[in-house]
Amino acid sequence: MKSRRYFILAFLLFSPAVMGAAHAAEVIHDQFATVNGVKLYYLQAGSGTESPIVLLHGYAQTSHMWRPLMPKLAARHVVIAPDLRGAGGSDKPMSGYEKKSLAREVHALVQSLGFPSVRIVGHDIGLMVAYAYAAQYPQEVESIVLMDAFLPGVGDWTTVWLLRDLWHFHFYGETPLKLVAGRERTYFEHFWNDFAADRTRSVTEKDRQFYARAYAQPGGMRAGFEYFKAFEQDAKDFADFAKNKLPMPMLVLTGEKASGEFLIQQGKLVAHDVRGVIIKDSGHWLIDEAPEQTMTELVTFLDAAAPGAAMRRLAPDEFDALKSTGASAGTSGVSGIETSVLKGDPAATGLYTILLRVPANTTIQAHTHPDDRIATVVSGTWHFGYGNAFDESKLKALSPGSFYTEPPGVPHFAQTGDEPVILQITGVAPTGTQYVQAPAR
Repeated sequence: MKSRRYFILAFLLFSPAVMGAAHAAEVIHDQFATVNGVKLYYLQAGSGTESPIVLLHGYAQTSHMWRPLMPKLAARHVVIAPDLRGAGGSDKPMSGYEKKSLAREVHALVQSLGFPSVRIVGHDIGLMVAYAYAAQYPQEVESIVLMDAFLPGVGDWTTVWLLRDLWHFHFYGETPLKLVAGRERTYFEHFWNDFAADRTRSVTEKDRQFYARAYAQPGGMRAGFEYFKAFEQDAKDFADFAKNKLPMPMLVLTGEKASGEFLIQQGKLVAHDVRGVIIKDSGHWLIDEAPEQTMTELVTFLDAAAPGAAMRRLAPDEFDALKSTGASAGTSGVSGIETSVLKGDPAATGLYTILLRVPANTTIQAHTHPDDRIATVVSGTWHFGYGNAFDESKLKALSPGSFYTEPPGVPHFAQTGDEPVILQITGVAPTGTQYVQAPAR
């Protein structure tokens, strides 16, 4: 009888269903997508319900570098790791290697997969793309990780440790390509060995062969050189991005024998909420040199990022940096109104808060919303009233700091005077707008 129980237990534990569930997070799929006319190769794993994670590789590596990490995140997240334009299995066009352009390409991939927001990680060149992504789409990034390198154009960036090898930032063109043709492995050995704290604990032999083959593909070395050729423009772009600090939590991981404190200080120049960790006895290749400590830091931060992302502190002068759209879900739909989402998604399910900018001399006819909403006037004087039709005599002037409610199904109307008005509205999505009478066109 006991042996029978053991047999049943073993059958349950090792049945296809249980084994499939246990190993589902470990399966990494090879995918392709064409975005903005460029074919991108990417790895994808996981089917978790928490926010997706985007992993961006650096120079002398490809998305392959993330394979050890992806299963550790995939139980709770969908994880994607693209080969950047010019690397690995992705197309290798002649131009377009500015980091803001690479970020837009990754963003197009994310949008094509239907992800409204992500948590993003970048190493080396990848951290520059991750920063450019977060700077251009701050409301679509819940958290960001920068891993060992530097941000061109931010602070005193020309003194960073990696610039001791300044020569390779200018190593591009016909002659350099001829010098490395057939010698890709020899060229990359310099980085894998000399940027490591201990070359015997750096990128493995198997991976070195993989990366050398990847960059030896037609156009691979030329494209790789383009990442560095673009630094001059990147520095200008990043100096401009840095004028508005990132609102999401940032983790900065650096090697003690590489970027050290420098990248952490750069992070504090471009973001409000920064935590820096220096990986002891490691050089530049964090995942390869100190896999346990590096991956533990990454998993802990990325799995815990949701509460951090919900903790937002925005002063009034930071509202201008928020991404805005036209009149969208949760607004009256009147032309000229701009919307910024502070929390949640008005078109999805759950709590949301939106910031509305209403132009001067705007009249909004009587309409209703299906959800129960509360609102505060941030700036300007808002003239607001309740009723089935616009009636100027029923308007009440609400100055900055005023509070009012929009109960579900209760018609209301509003008007601005000679100055624009900013409102903050909170409700429970999904929301919408129904006019009592169709507004005149």
